[in-house]
Amino acid sequence: MHAVTTRPIVGITTYVTPATFGVWDLRTALVPWDYVAAVERSGGRALLVPPSDDGVEETLESLDGLIFSGGSDLDPELYGQEAHPETVGVVPERDRAELALLQAALERDLPVLAICRGSQVLNVALGGELIQHVPDHVGHDRHKEQAGAFSEHEVSVESDSRLSELIGGSTSVKSHHHQGHATLGAGLRAVAHDEDGGIEALELDGKRFALGVLWHPEAGEDARLFDALVEEARRFRAQRRASPAAIS
Repeated sequence: MHAVTTRPIVGITTYVTPATFGVWDLRTALVPWDYVAAVERSGGRALLVPPSDDGVEETLESLDGLIFSGGSDLDPELYGQEAHPETVGVVPERDRAELALLQAALERDLPVLAICRGSQVLNVALGGELIQHVPDHVGHDRHKEQAGAFSEHEVSVESDSRLSELIGGSTSVKSHHHQGHATLGAGLRAVAHDEDGGIEALELDGKRFALGVLWHPEAGEDARLFDALVEEARRFRAQRRASPAAIS
């Protein structure tokens, strides 16, 4: 008889994108392996979460924590804008499903780490707006210098934030994005900025763990954000087992 795992189950939302498998070229739900490896190294068990319009509650019943992964641009209609020429790769079913999943996760106070596009989903889900093409505002593309390769830059972190407790007052990060945060959604607070003053991280006050970063921590060697998420997921799991009615 197999022992029941005590590792918290951390969901990772998937990309929806064409992929090649041998002779097959198929539309696929997938994530880069770095996300999975980061969760496993921090002591969690990763579970991939493809988009589903009607599977939100079933999904959240299975999870102790949730990562919203990177990927394509969100549909600007979701935040009341017309599409910029550089806004590409929109996947409406992913946008729709992730917004619903995130809102429901926050209602349950499920621990959430939102990465790059994920941080934008967090902002838009709470009524915020995005900058569709950051180079138009800052005059350079240092956050996405080369397709398929991460850029590196420094971010400064607000001292009175949960993020500062986790990673300190500044750090070097890996990024690959051309969009950013403009108006912040209800309850969100900007807790990190880049050298141009752009918002690089968001926190939602009043939640056990609701953090969005515009960079890609899974691509680096610093595991502290994943360690913190998995630890909060472990607490969530223990609380749910002790008092299920308090979580649902």
